[in-house]
Amino acid sequence: MRQIFTDTHCHTVASTHAYSTVHDHVAQARKIGLQLFVLTDHAPPMPDAPHFWHFGNRRVIPRVVDGIAILRGMEANIESVSGSISVPEKLYPILDLVIASFHEPVFEPSGIATNTEAMINTILSGRCQIIGHPGNPNFPIDVNAVVSAAKESNVLLEINNSSFNGSRQGSSENCRAILEAIGKQDWKISFASDAHIAFDLGKFDDCLRLCREVGFPLEKVATRTPRQLLAFLAEHDKAVALELDDWCQALP
Repeated sequence: MRQIFTDTHCHTVASTHAYSTVHDHVAQARKIGLQLFVLTDHAPPMPDAPHFWHFGNRRVIPRVVDGIAILRGMEANIESVSGSISVPEKLYPILDLVIASFHEPVFEPSGIATNTEAMINTILSGRCQIIGHPGNPNFPIDVNAVVSAAKESNVLLEINNSSFNGSRQGSSENCRAILEAIGKQDWKISFASDAHIAFDLGKFDDCLRLCREVGFPLEKVATRTPRQLLAFLAEHDKAVALELDDWCQALP
């Protein structure tokens, strides 16, 4: 039985190392009982990213297709110790959600102090709602300090299912430490598949297993249902929460 009904992190062929279209993701969501997903293709200057025009034109994508809600997001890059993410100002009103992540081609891996400073400054900037795959072992962080900043700024840290089975090998123990720290500090998390092909959309098996192992309650997964996710985005003054209110109220 499905326990998580949204997926806040997936890629389309607009990110050229991914292999599925928006239509593919909609079909897969219907097949597996997922109710909402967020398109979060890579932003420049990642080598495989589309032009910023791609994100601006996402307004042509319907809010709901075949009963599945589609949010317009972006996986932006943490670019400096100051926490800058180079997203054009005019895009922020268009984007429903911004994930900020470390990527090796953009931010060179460094020591714990530098990585932590960069991540915390990104969180405090108010420019993102989620930190993507913070358990990446190439970017060690002071977990407790990052969780504290995230809670203070109402930013979610992501437990990324792909980190357990291919990408960012060695992330498992870091993800465990992050989940445990979030539990101790009474904060919330997001789950994400980070699907680069539609067949992986909505897959959270390893995220759920980790929650069971550490006794983390699913009620604190802020992205568990569309209602929870949209309520979180409303706290960030995102118009999509109102735009999808009727759709959300009609859900079973």
